[in-house]
Amino acid sequence: MLHITLIGDSRAKATIPRGQLAGILQIDFEPLEQALRSDPGASTVFDIDLANETPLVNLKEWLGRKPANAKAIFLIDMTSHLQRTRAYALGATDILPRPINGRELLTKLWSDVASLSADPNNAAIRKSPAVSAAVDTLQSIFSSACLGEPLNSPSIKSAGDAVVGQIETQGLIAWIDTVRTHHSMTYQHCLLVTGLAVAFGQQLGVSRSDRQRLSFAGMLHDIGKARIPLAILEKPSRLDDDEMAVMKRHPQFGFDALGTVPGLPSEMLDMVVHHHEYLDGSGYPHGLRASDISDLVRMITIADIFGALIERRSYKSPLSGSAAYQILLDMGPKLDKDLVRAFQPVADLGLHQ
Repeated sequence: MLHITLIGDSRAKATIPRGQLAGILQIDFEPLEQALRSDPGASTVFDIDLANETPLVNLKEWLGRKPANAKAIFLIDMTSHLQRTRAYALGATDILPRPINGRELLTKLWSDVASLSADPNNAAIRKSPAVSAAVDTLQSIFSSACLGEPLNSPSIKSAGDAVVGQIETQGLIAWIDTVRTHHSMTYQHCLLVTGLAVAFGQQLGVSRSDRQRLSFAGMLHDIGKARIPLAILEKPSRLDDDEMAVMKRHPQFGFDALGTVPGLPSEMLDMVVHHHEYLDGSGYPHGLRASDISDLVRMITIADIFGALIERRSYKSPLSGSAAYQILLDMGPKLDKDLVRAFQPVADLGLHQ
């Protein structure tokens, strides 16, 4: 759940439609004078009298200390040029009209997430219909998670069918070489896991419908990352302990985002919330053990770990397939040893730096 601070006077408490945003936003109200005694947060909404200059004297300096990529959204009367100009002069990153619409607020708060998918100059992705379809579907999935909207399941299934077809005809290496060119680490990872899951199913000889199911799971597994601050999600260096603690909340965020989606198979909810669980009980968020972890979760967990090891990041080179596979072996009782053994041909497909 995203935390925001609403700064203003007593009238502001009724400005944001809390019922509309239940389960998505936690809203804490602070009077302006009280808020200025502490440091700015990551997401702040201001409902203040912009015509009264006296209480605004210290606000510009205060907003100058906000964290990088922090949001400072001012509510204004859209017909007032003065309010618009003064809001941006104070340091607004965006403005919204009164009375506020919950969906519009979420769109502003999560606008950076949309930038993850945009890669208009990437010729390799544009030339691959399956990768392009998967990228578009990931954007739709992340948008649904941000805005609390239902998933477009037919679109996800259609993209999944395209992924299965490309892996069948062109192989896993072509898929990996293409998706590694995506600028977003988050999208690159989701696309890698999707391709690996499909190739894993193909190696196991499962039906095409089951490979489509694995593709669906791959694209859906990290939906909770849509609710992680972008500064953490796309950080170009290793996460510190506090940032990692936030990142580890993404399985629960994903479950929260999907909990009310009608018609979603329960196995997909299980996979989203439990793909970081290990058979020895050392995983998160629930510390499940072997008997509680389904085969789908076990497969996606293997693909997820392997995908993270072979993806390109600014602070590390990707591991070779053999080196990444050795790490899976070294994890021993944490993973399903039979499935890890079955995954070896996928890892041995010649993956290289």
